[in-house]
This record gives sequence, C-alpha cells and structure tokens, in this order.
Amino acid sequence: MEAKQANMLWEKACACLRGVFSRETYDTWIGVIRAVADDDGDAHLTLAVPNGYYQEWLQVHYLPAIQKALAAVGDGDVPSIRFLVDSSAAAPAPAPEAAPDAHPAPRAAARAAASRAKPQNVGQPLDPRHTFDSFVVGNSNTFAAAAAHAVVDNPGRIYNPLFIHGGTGLGKTHLIQAIAQATLAREGRARVCYTTCEDFTNEFISALKSGETPAFRKKYRNIDLLLIDDIHFLAGKNSTQEEFFHTFNSLYQNQKQIVLTSDRPLGEIAGLEKRLVSRFEWGLVAEMEMVDLETRVAILRNKCEHLRLAAPDDALFFIAEHIHSNIRKLEGALLRVTSYASLTRKPLTREMLEYLLRETIEQERQTALTIETVQRIVAEHYDIRLADMTSKQRTQNIAFPRQIAMYLSREMVGQSFPAIGRAFERDHATAIHAYRAISSKMRSDTDLRQTILSLRQRLGGASAPR
Repeated sequence: MEAKQANMLWEKACACLRGVFSRETYDTWIGVIRAVADDDGDAHLTLAVPNGYYQEWLQVHYLPAIQKALAAVGDGDVPSIRFLVDSSAAAPAPAPEAAPDAHPAPRAAARAAASRAKPQNVGQPLDPRHTFDSFVVGNSNTFAAAAAHAVVDNPGRIYNPLFIHGGTGLGKTHLIQAIAQATLAREGRARVCYTTCEDFTNEFISALKSGETPAFRKKYRNIDLLLIDDIHFLAGKNSTQEEFFHTFNSLYQNQKQIVLTSDRPLGEIAGLEKRLVSRFEWGLVAEMEMVDLETRVAILRNKCEHLRLAAPDDALFFIAEHIHSNIRKLEGALLRVTSYASLTRKPLTREMLEYLLRETIEQERQTALTIETVQRIVAEHYDIRLADMTSKQRTQNIAFPRQIAMYLSREMVGQSFPAIGRAFERDHATAIHAYRAISSKMRSDTDLRQTILSLRQRLGGASAPR
C-alpha cells in the first residue's frame, strides 16, 4: 500500500479507535503506531511499532479492535495487517494514572520498553576477544570481512541474510561474534542473539517437550540480529528446519538481520530443505578460504602483540610455514613455543621449533590434502560440478579444470599417477599427460601461474611430502 493511501486509512481508523479506548490506553498503545508504505500494492497495511514487546501486545490484545475499525472506515474491505518493528521510534511512557478500561500492563510495558532501550544479548555469551579490531584481514577473508562490516553499518538492508562458509578453524565464529559485539556497541536498542545451531535445536526440542514453544518463538522472533553458527547442523532435522523456516521468515519480513555460518557451501549440505537453501541465497554468500602464509604470519604477530609474547620473526615464519590448516592450531603452536622459551630462557632455534612442534607438524602431514578436496576446490573455482571431475565429458571448459586438478593432486597431495588416475576414473597415462601439459603451459602463461598460485593458497599453501 502506498504511503499516502496507508496514512489516510490509518488516520480514519485512529479517529474511530479514539472513541473506543480511553485517552490513556489510546496514547499508550495506538498513538505510537505509524502507517508506512510497503511494496505489496494493496495487499497489506504495514504498521510500524517501537519494539517487539509492543508488536506482541498489540497482536494479542488490540488487533481485533484495529481490524474492526479498519472495516468500519474502509467500507468492509479490511486489508491484512503487517507489523514492522521500527526501533527509531521511541515508545512513549504512559500517563501516571491508567484508566479503568486499560489493560493492566501499561506501566509494565513502559518498564519493558525502557529495559529494551539498552543493547541486549539474549543468546550465548560472546568472547570479548572476538572483535573486528583483533580480526586479521588477508586475501583469504577480505570479502567476508567487508560483508561483515557492511551488515553492521546497514543491518537488514544490504546483505540479508549473510551466509559465511569455510573450513574449520578459519575464523568464522570470530567474525560473526565481531558483528554481534559491534552491533551491541553502536545500536541504541539492539537485541542480539548469538547461538550455535546445535543449541538452537536442543532448545527447540526442550520447548516442545515442556510445551513452551511460544516462549521459544518470542525469544527468537523479537530480536534485531540473529547469528547462528554451524547452520549445517540443521541437515536432516525436519521439525527444527520447519521451525527455523518460520523464524527466518518472521525476521526477514521485519528487516531484521540474519547471519549464518557453515563449514561447507550450501550446495554441499545434504538434507537441507530446498526452501531454506533458497532463502539463504537471498542475501550474500561469502567464503572464508584457507589462510595464506602472509596472513598466518600477521595473525601470529597480532597474537604476540595482544598477549605480549616474545618471538623472533624467523620463529613466526617457521610456525606459519608448517601449520596451515587451522588458525587455532597456529595460535596453540605459538603459545607452546613462547611459553617454553620464557620458562627455559632458551632461544627458539629451528631445531628447537622442530622438536617442540613435531607432533603438530606430523598431524598436519597426516591430515594433508586429499584428491577429493582438490577436485572440489578446483570445481568451485571454475564453476563446474564436482561430478564433472570424473565424468566422460571432454569439452574444454571441463577438461582443462580437470587437468589442473590432476596437476595439483600430484604437486600438493603427493599421490602417485596411478592413484590420481583412479581418483579421476582415468588411467595413469592420462594423469601423467595432464601433469606435463599444465607444467609446460605454466612456463609461458602468467595468468595460469597466478591461477595455480591462488588455488595453492586456498588448498593450504604447502604440499604434502613426496
């Protein structure tokens, strides 16, 4: 409904409602409502209210009277009503004395509204270390970090939802908690809820068992920012997916920001309903890639500065070169070697670093890349299906990425040509030809060399031992 039409209709309804309620009740509950324009033609009358508490109270206690007034002034044609929480409109405090016909909650409503005037985190506690200031931005996460800042600056308007995916230990939790903390720091009345998908699921199951689903829905649908870690945990949980579907719709329709993380891309989350996948793609999908060497060194330097640790640059480079799969492992290795140096007062020589980190380095080797990972990353880069890596198709747009994947499987995974051939459902001669073809082309093709370098960084920046 257009703004002018909505305002005229609502003014007529308000004139009718003034004769129904006392001045106290009208000023407290009806006078705070504004009619706003929407994009649905004449299908809805959108009414803006100060906060979620008002929305809930109006829906429960005053919606029938509002609909009746609209019917009276609109010749019986009653538009459907949609409430929109607009935190920029402060709720007025009620008059000192409530009229007899007022509901017993005006004073309680004022107290509730006042309590909501402060930023609140109604979810899990946030780690104070997970802020934007302590998040190191590099080539692997620039896009995701920029999107996170944009969400804080324009919540619910630009990138909604924001879906961040990437491997374990790459900083997804740090980034979304930074969003939460930045929002709490700058928004006057923001209600923020950070949780994990597992806790969301367990909380929903408990609410079903105890008959407290209304309270569960009130918590998750009357907030300004919802952040859920590891949303892939929803896969296969049909009842929880159904509940989250409606929670998502409620928040999205009220322009409330949603941020989700996953350890895998949307297309690889089996057991997730198509309608949820579709909604997650409405906003922005950002990938956090494997952290490159330079960023790993920057992370270590940042950690040394914050924790006041002493470590020479050559020690930091050694750690960054040998530990590349997980930022948590990276930081753990730094704490181990600096603690040892501090306690023993011995210098961190290369031999000492190799000894102190021998188990972690061995784990890195054992959990090195697989051919399947190489196939997936290359397929994503060239926007082809993972199945194309083993298909019989020989078109250039598929055959060339397949050759690159074979080359990287030899260079980074260290597999034999027969093993590579089997993984791609080819013989070993095809694997040898692919390796030699890419090696030769790289000598003269600078664009290909840059592509290979980029893929190597995404795949970890270090090859398995040959």
